[in-house]
Amino acid sequence: MLVMFELDNNLREYLHQNHNKLTWKRRIHIIYHILYGVSRIHKEKAIHRDLHSGNILFNDVNIRISDLGFCGPADKPLNSIYGNLPYIAPEVIVKMKYSFASDVYSIGMLMWEISSGQPPFVYKHNYDLALKIINGMRPRIIPGTPLKYKELMEQCWDADPTKRPDIFDLWDEIRSLYRSYLINENEEQQTNNITSIDNFQLNTNFSISSTNSINSFFRNSSSRVYYFKDLPEPRNATKEEQEDYHSIQFDFDLQDDMITEVKDESNKRIYFNGNELFYELFISIEGQDDLTINLKKVKLDNNDNDDDEIYNPNFHPEEQDELKVSDCKMDLNYLLN
Repeated sequence: MLVMFELDNNLREYLHQNHNKLTWKRRIHIIYHILYGVSRIHKEKAIHRDLHSGNILFNDVNIRISDLGFCGPADKPLNSIYGNLPYIAPEVIVKMKYSFASDVYSIGMLMWEISSGQPPFVYKHNYDLALKIINGMRPRIIPGTPLKYKELMEQCWDADPTKRPDIFDLWDEIRSLYRSYLINENEEQQTNNITSIDNFQLNTNFSISSTNSINSFFRNSSSRVYYFKDLPEPRNATKEEQEDYHSIQFDFDLQDDMITEVKDESNKRIYFNGNELFYELFISIEGQDDLTINLKKVKLDNNDNDDDEIYNPNFHPEEQDELKVSDCKMDLNYLLN
């Protein structure tokens, strides 16, 4: 049984406030202590069921795991799940089957959050996100992530629970990685490494999500009850599918200066080069924090007077099946011009 006492904040808040100060040695040290806590739970033949950064209590000295999700709310409907969707293993979403391996999947998402400084999937926790998780979509690996850390993280979030490491083997691997930093790395080298990562993020299409997006996630990131039906079997995405998925995540990864620029203009458009179609992206701001993005299908035949069709990417009616955004190539420079 874990003893709880007052700590400064949770891991999510700590990372949000301190991520740019963290060396890789410190990041690995954090996940090492989280793994130690989860290993104690698993040693008692128990499963946490609701691991995420909001229920890992934290300060500079201590890390404690809270909110053991054995039951969820008393009035939870049958055939439903309870948790924080970005951290829920795909087999739990589909089959409502918790296991030691489903906790390890959540650890993989925590490893990514510690590496990036932001929560995974900082947008709506809905059926669309559930489908992405089940179809093997995972967050983009942060440039500069140590190879061993990356490999362990990817093993943890494998769609096949039998291919994930158990918590004790994972803890041993992370402990060995941490020791290598103690022996071979000095703080100055690690600081330089972190700086190069930050510069990479600011100067390429890869970017940490905007403050508005993260703040919105903070307000809507509590564990809750989900009910999904008619879902496919979980699978791993191919490399090509992952690349296509990451290429269209710009709407959730806009930097703050990009958002300011959008606010100052009445219209912004990005054109996708698709099969016999252009896709025109309209970006508008509704309220202080909400970013609304709509896709309009524009036929290349100028003599065609058919009405344009408007698509909201948050909804997927049957007639939208012809819209294959993953097949499109886009030029994000339009957003900056």
